[in-house]
Amino acid sequence: MGTIAGFVLRLARESANRTQVGMAEAMGVDLATWQGWESGRRPLANVKASGLLNLRRRLLALGADPHVLHLLDPAMDADRVLAATIHPESNTRHPLAEWVHTRDTAHMIAWALNGTVPPALARRAVPGRRGPVAKAPLLAAPDRSVFFSHLWDTAESALRAGDDGLLLHRQALYLCSYDRTSEATSWMSRTLHTPHGLIAARGWTPHWATARSTAVALARLGDPQPLLDFIDRGLTDDDAAETANLNYWAYWLGSIREPQPDDGFMRHGPTHWEPVRLLRGLTEGLHQAPAYTDLYVHSLWALLITNRWLPLADPDLTERLSAHTTRLLDHDRISPRARRDLSSVHYVLRENRT
Repeated sequence: MGTIAGFVLRLARESANRTQVGMAEAMGVDLATWQGWESGRRPLANVKASGLLNLRRRLLALGADPHVLHLLDPAMDADRVLAATIHPESNTRHPLAEWVHTRDTAHMIAWALNGTVPPALARRAVPGRRGPVAKAPLLAAPDRSVFFSHLWDTAESALRAGDDGLLLHRQALYLCSYDRTSEATSWMSRTLHTPHGLIAARGWTPHWATARSTAVALARLGDPQPLLDFIDRGLTDDDAAETANLNYWAYWLGSIREPQPDDGFMRHGPTHWEPVRLLRGLTEGLHQAPAYTDLYVHSLWALLITNRWLPLADPDLTERLSAHTTRLLDHDRISPRARRDLSSVHYVLRENRT
């Protein structure tokens, strides 16, 4: 399966203002090969590493948008997750058990499951096209149904694997929350509320990452209280948990560049991630994800309290964040917890402007 990567490849070609025929000629491949890559019939993941590297470099030289090219890797990862779930192979480890997936990969998967355009592509100009052309790499309804059915089974079976199944269970359950059917929403709500003790636990525990993902998934389903409980009990006044939260954000938002095989990095490092990049990601997320406002606000507070110099590193970003925090503080629908943290964020930002 190579549908998502093929769709991203098509966007890259269009960003270079080339037709399929013109791009195939420029690349030195036959038209059928190029069309196979774009359609997913010939998955890009099957191209030899040297050929794939050359493809990227040539696309860049031909004028393709580098931001689109950057999404080829998460798109191929997403294709792999979809294929392994829809067509599982016995005695083969599921890719969700092998590494901690990133925000870009999650966005690619959501794009295929419900058509939600990834934020990285949302503001791209869409070129005019002749005839009916798919607007998203959306899976067919039968494939989506099979995907979620198998994913539910995967999430439940991972629990029986003990600690070895923690990562697979957490990530599979998180992706299950992308299912928007009423039956799935009901199932997810029951399933996620069952281990409520996870969210009620105080500070860092070996199941901290699972508790965080559970609370976030419930917020996506319209139940914000578990996330508020998690912030109060699983983050506040616990240095190890606050560090884990920032490490997770740093990885999720691209400040930690190295792939991570499990959740252990959240507790123990790495410590060399880029704080400015994280500040930028959290600021953007505060605009884009209103369901998680409390978590974004608390994380911004923790980042700025421990790095009070950050507002000086990017004055324009600081100005945008300051304006947004002012608007949020004027809003009467934010929680008392978010209001307290926002007031501290606003103070740190104002302190660095005077």
